[in-house]
Formats: sequence, C-alpha cells, structure tokens
Amino acid sequence: MIGKLILQDGSEFEGQSFGYEQPRSGELVFSTGMVGYPESLTDPSYEGQILVLTYPIIGSYGVPEKKFWESDRIHVSGLIVSEYVDTPSHFQSKMTLSEWLKNEKIPALVIKDTRYLTQKLRDGGAQLAKIVFQKDPSTSLRTGFDDPNKKNLVDMVSTKKIVIESREQKFLFPTKTIILIDCGVKKNIIRSLLSRGVKVITVPWDYDIFSLKEKIDGVLVSNGPGDPKMCDATIQTVKKVMGKKIPLLGICLGNQILALASGGDTYKMKFGHRGQNQPVQMVRTKKCFLTTQNHGFAIGKIPAGFKPWFVNANDDTNEGIKHVQLPFMSVQFHPEACPGPTDTGWIFDEFLKKI
Repeated sequence: MIGKLILQDGSEFEGQSFGYEQPRSGELVFSTGMVGYPESLTDPSYEGQILVLTYPIIGSYGVPEKKFWESDRIHVSGLIVSEYVDTPSHFQSKMTLSEWLKNEKIPALVIKDTRYLTQKLRDGGAQLAKIVFQKDPSTSLRTGFDDPNKKNLVDMVSTKKIVIESREQKFLFPTKTIILIDCGVKKNIIRSLLSRGVKVITVPWDYDIFSLKEKIDGVLVSNGPGDPKMCDATIQTVKKVMGKKIPLLGICLGNQILALASGGDTYKMKFGHRGQNQPVQMVRTKKCFLTTQNHGFAIGKIPAGFKPWFVNANDDTNEGIKHVQLPFMSVQFHPEACPGPTDTGWIFDEFLKKI
C-alpha cells in the first residue's frame, strides 16, 4: 500500500506502507539516534508526534519482549524511515517491527529522502503533519492537522494508580523512599533507582504526595511529553517539596517543571533535541558527556537561587540547573539512557547522596 506524508505547509512525500494503514496526524519531529527504536517508540515523551528516524536501516534487529520496552505501548503517532528491514536478526527478537506497528495500530512509511525531511525541519522548525492512504482518499483528505501541544499530554500518559516497588537486597541507599511523580516516565528511570536499593513509589502527575503515609526521603519528577506549563498540579507539588527542603531531582520535563516552580521560564524550541548523541558540558569545567535526549521545550530563564549545571555543546541551550545551597537539581537529558550512552548514570547517585 502506498501512503503519503502531508505537511502543514503543503509539502507531500509518497512512501511504501509497512505499518497500520489508518490516517494519523501529529507533530513531525526527527531523531538522530542510530539504535534503540523499540525504546524510542515506547518513550511516552513522543506522545502525539510523527517520528522521522535519520538512521537509514530500521527494523534489522526486530522487537524484543515487553519487559525491555520503556512503557507498555508505542507512543508515536506515526513513523517515517528511509529503509525498513523485514528480516530481523537478533536473539531477543520476538516479532518484526512491521508486525509490532500493525498490532499497535501505528502507521509507518518508507520515504527514501529522510535527509531532506530532516533538513526541512531543522531549517523551518518542527511542524504539524499527517499520514494518509490511497485506499480511502476522501477520509484521508478530511483528516485535519492535530496539534498535540494544545493537549495535556502528561495527563494522557501518566499512571492512574500508585505503584510501590523495591528490591530485597542491600545496596547503597537502603530503606530510603523516593516518590516518583510520573509525567510520562521511562521504565529505566525506575530500574536505575531500584538497582540502587531504594523503595520507589510511583504516583500520578497530579497526585498529592503528602497524603501518603510514608516518610519521603526524596522526590523525582520524570520526563514526559508536551508543554511543561500545562502541568500546573505538578508545579504546585514541586513548590511544596521545595518548601519542605526535600531533595529533588527533575529529568527532562522535570527539569522544566523545576524551573517553572522556582520562578523561571520555558519556551518551545525550533526543532528540539532527539537522539542519543547530544553533547552536554558541565558548566565551569572541561567535562563533556554524550547524552540521550527527547524534548521540544527548554528552560529560557534560570530561576533565582539556581545556577546552570549543564549546557548543550551544540547550541548552548540549558541542560540542567542546580540550587546553590539546597538539594534541588535537574537535568534536561536522560541519565538512564535506554537507548543511548550511560555516561551520566552518576546523576542518580548525586541525587541520592543528598538524602
């Protein structure tokens, strides 16, 4: 089946379908990662977005079982690749990428010139787009351009229940309880905490954590999709956490939420950072780290009492902030990786030492 990618500016790109053949729309973005498509597709931060993968060979190692995913489902609205491989070779593969996309009802197209698409998005910025199919052109053409940034995407992806997890082993930080505010958390954040021996209580984005009958040793605000300014309830919770001087770590969206709760400001980036090769430099040092990132918003104004912790070596955008005296910190990148380099896994240790 032949399908089309239609951009809001009127550009059209024809391609061969290898996913579910149903019209979908969303924000068109690109990722520069070479590996890790199962983890990327299940990252809740991609909710509502049509993802263009710049690496040309996708599908070559198939799809692993669910325990290796970063959430329980695919979150992208659609997938665009330059070359799809339908004969995977990997000992963990349980199905082809095409089978997975069809099972999850996600459309996907092979469009050869993803380089041009990426250049277009870099020059003009991320824009709305839709995937349509020839089998029902009238329906496809009536499908409008859905802007995910006008929705509270965090509410759509956050857990609806409280989940308590721990491991019965002696690690670095035994008997400590971390409250994880789920704004669209990737599972490897939870795995990273559990591997360090703490108890993790995952709660919805708008939950009153102080209603829990637990001693709170630390709070982590997770990654997630969309505009951080829509997370009013989380911002108010973070303000209370800071008022009680409880150690706090923000990751990705959590970085932006910490800034907003502290009086800073955020803005929508032109095309964002998505991939596993984003270089960040620790401020006032010569240390540089390769990081995994997936975000379209960033901190513009650093709040009073905080100092920049990291900056992006490509465009000098903020990559993290740290309070000058109190135990509050956040990073724009993903220290848990999955996919990507594990250069910054020490961020979890830095946070846990504060408790």
